[in-house]
Amino acid sequence: MEFDDERLSSEAAVKLLGRLMLAWDGQWFLKTAQDCGVETAVALNAKVRSSFGRIEIREFLKAKGHSGARSVAEAVALLSEYQRIFLGEGMAAEWEVDGDTVAVCVSRCSPQEGAGRAGLRPDTPCVACETVWDSWLEAVMPGSRWETQIGASMGRGAEACRIVLTKS
Repeated sequence: MEFDDERLSSEAAVKLLGRLMLAWDGQWFLKTAQDCGVETAVALNAKVRSSFGRIEIREFLKAKGHSGARSVAEAVALLSEYQRIFLGEGMAAEWEVDGDTVAVCVSRCSPQEGAGRAGLRPDTPCVACETVWDSWLEAVMPGSRWETQIGASMGRGAEACRIVLTKS
């Protein structure tokens, strides 16, 4: 048996792994929703994403040889870099920092788009955002605590999501 000796480029491998990670997460959510109902699936997925969000960021920082952000602006820069790796073009997010407050405006979200393609009702609550943002910030800024307010959500009919995080 002969094998083609061409290898995936690092860029292609990162894109592939990001898509597979999202597909895995999406399939877990959809199967949980089928067996337990959408509301239970949303609640369980939020717990899982929050927990896994901390793992993601700790591993990301470890891979970078970084001990964690020393400022909110540095935290946002690190999270923006992580999102480009994990979601690629699957998320369009603009970040605003004002002291200890971070506002995120998400105008494209591939997990929410995937939920729509899977036939979930259009007002299905977001499957991760309620808790993952503060988990990411707490992991990227060890010792910090954050509170999340969702001002608008595509999962609830808005054109874009508006998430405001305040350091407590």
